[in-house]
Amino acid sequence: MTITMQSYAFTWTDPEGTPRASAVAYDKASADRRERELEATGATSIRRVPVAPGELPEVEG
Repeated sequence: MTITMQSYAFTWTDPEGTPRASAVAYDKASADRRERELEATGATSIRRVPVAPGELPEVEG
């Protein structure tokens, strides 16, 4: 049986209005925690992006 791990990265806008993108990928549990951290800092437009190994999202905007 093959187990496929899904990794996630994020794009968001920081409280000063600067678009940002993750520099690392997260497993599901870590992505859940990171999303809560971003929300707590006042980030907006938070988007969780499924990524392949070695892939990260581009900054939007």
